[in-house]
Amino acid sequence: MSETAKTPADFWFDPLCPWAWMTSRWMLEVEKVRPVEVRWHVMSLAVLNEDKLDTLPAEYAENMRPGGKAWGPVRVVIAAQQLHGDEAVGRLYTALGTRFHNEGLGVTPESIAAALDDAGLPAELIEYAGKDTYDAQLRASHKEGIDLVGQEVGTPVIAVPGADGEQIAFFGPVVTPAPKGEQAAKLWDGTLMVASIPGFYEIKRTRTQPPLFD
Repeated sequence: MSETAKTPADFWFDPLCPWAWMTSRWMLEVEKVRPVEVRWHVMSLAVLNEDKLDTLPAEYAENMRPGGKAWGPVRVVIAAQQLHGDEAVGRLYTALGTRFHNEGLGVTPESIAAALDDAGLPAELIEYAGKDTYDAQLRASHKEGIDLVGQEVGTPVIAVPGADGEQIAFFGPVVTPAPKGEQAAKLWDGTLMVASIPGFYEIKRTRTQPPLFD
């Protein structure tokens, strides 16, 4: 890789998750201050949790069940990727996340339809929200990301190439608000530093505030 080449950072997300949304906005800041190019991939909290619905809080479990609100957005995103290419994924994610989280409009058919319009994608893609047409591709994308980090985490998952050619992959970081400028760069550098240490698994502290959207 030449000195001017950008490092690919593969980012797996579920548009339902506000914390993944915060991390994704940080990654856009990282692109401005480090030679990094984000490649967006969809994963699914519904797929992740489908075998443990009985252990989840009732309202959350209801969202994860077949027909629950967790399925529609990821199905629309994977349909956009399959029919309109990888470039459409990040654009649609930004449109969905802005409406779901920043604008607080919720995960509704109206929000998804408006996001498709914002992203310059065909309105008929919303029809895939209730279809399993591309569920095999959705599960494959989810598996690709989650296999890098294991089943005990969620979204987002980030993977970058390591110095030895092996991927460095991790869940998170979980942060709010999304750091900007030099703070974004410092968090990126530090995250890669600890994630690259063999045998390193976790740093964590109790969350004391909700996601702060700006």
